Amino acid sequence: MPVPQPLCLRVGITGGIGSGKSLVCRMFGTLGVPVYYADLWAKYLIDTDAEIMEGIKAIFGQEAYSASGEYNRPYVAKIAFEVPEKLAALNALVHPAVERHSRAWHDDWAAAGQPYTLKEAALMVESGSHRYLDVLIVVTAPERLRIERVMQRDGLSAEQVRARMKHQLPEAEKVRLADFVIENDGQHALIPQVWAIHQAILGKR
Repeated sequence: MPVPQPLCLRVGITGGIGSGKSLVCRMFGTLGVPVYYADLWAKYLIDTDAEIMEGIKAIFGQEAYSASGEYNRPYVAKIAFEVPEKLAALNALVHPAVERHSRAWHDDWAAAGQPYTLKEAALMVESGSHRYLDVLIVVTAPERLRIERVMQRDGLSAEQVRARMKHQLPEAEKVRLADFVIENDGQHALIPQVWAIHQAILGKR
């Protein structure tokens, strides 16, 4: 009789803009955990998936792509952030595609015997994709610190950062759904928090 293989858990990590999700993901990566960066894969699908490309053109017009097929990101972004209905339509098109892609990616790692995979996404709760996870990690940081980080990283003004924050749920709502919370406030060391969560997830299998 075949021996059942241990479960490969789907773990998600999210947090508000500037919370430090990517840094935390790199720490999990050093522990050998495969990380799926949803934003990077979304860009890849937008550039290569014919169905998504046609859907974006239907929402934003033919100008969304150049004649050679290159995505006109500034054009789409300007409209999306000015017209909430179009941003919602874009998210409704792209988020399910990313979810399907991330599931296939996860299944590949599961077949290779990986204990768990990590999916990083800023809008994980907003898109509802957290419902398909086994574990949810939320990275938190004070709003003031988050604004400072994004201003330094992206060269934006405080007002521009706050405008982006308005498209994300309040941190408290994400924390309410979390299985684990990582405090990235400059006061709590990150490595011990990541290590403790890593061990706890391994213990769930």
